[in-house]
Amino acid sequence: LIAPVLECLGVTLPAISARVATQQKDRKTRMSEVLDYSLMVAPNGARRTSAEHPSLPVTAADLARTARACQSEGATAIHVHVRDNQERHSLDAGRYREAIAAIAEYAPGLGVQITTESAGLYQPAEQLACLTRLRPGAASIAVREMAAEPRIAKTTYAFAHEASIEVQHIVYTPGCIAQLLAWREAGLVRPEQCRVLVVLGQYAPPRDAAPADLDPLALGFKGHGLPLSVCAFGRNEHLCLRDAAARGYGVRLGFENSVCDAQGVPHRDNAASVRAYRKQLSAVVL
Repeated sequence: LIAPVLECLGVTLPAISARVATQQKDRKTRMSEVLDYSLMVAPNGARRTSAEHPSLPVTAADLARTARACQSEGATAIHVHVRDNQERHSLDAGRYREAIAAIAEYAPGLGVQITTESAGLYQPAEQLACLTRLRPGAASIAVREMAAEPRIAKTTYAFAHEASIEVQHIVYTPGCIAQLLAWREAGLVRPEQCRVLVVLGQYAPPRDAAPADLDPLALGFKGHGLPLSVCAFGRNEHLCLRDAAARGYGVRLGFENSVCDAQGVPHRDNAASVRAYRKQLSAVVL
């Protein structure tokens, strides 16, 4: 099943197997390098541009500087989107490599997760191709995007398992949750592929998240023991994430989801958003 799909993408299974085989001696090490999801920053996303906020990072150098600034404010990992020369969303492996290398230099020790998001531009086969060409340490994969082509989904999760790519599943609705749990039951999603990001609100059409949005989605995972993280679109981002953190969930925040505070005042940059969130969280704890 895997070979025909990859050959259609111009990638041969023997070539992949050979490259993966050279990494087998490091497999145990890579599997132990689990990202710290407690405070992941998502500094740009797939849709916003620098026209919406001048501090939104779009180049590898921008991402590296943002990563260092956010790490200094307490971020534990970064969720990376790369852009083309027109600031459009891209899944180009070369651009990813450049960004990952720059982040590693500027913010050593910060966990890096790439996105495979389609953003209406890519099909599941192209999302799989991104993973096979890049072999990142960690990647997010949207359940509803993979569900559009079940055969590609099966291949994608199998390849991620073989290549020791740490997967975080993106879910938006109870339907996404039901699909993910069904895939886990069927063995299509492997046991170690257990990390989930629950998305509250949406970018387009715009709908601000509210803390109550989390309840029905969290309920869908009750009894399954999966480690959850939460992100939230709109002005209530920090409020929603404080509630999520109080429940013991990881959080993901940044300009992908909101560029302003609860009063609609823009954050100076991603690091300022991280700083403000941590200050609010500390006040709640105290």
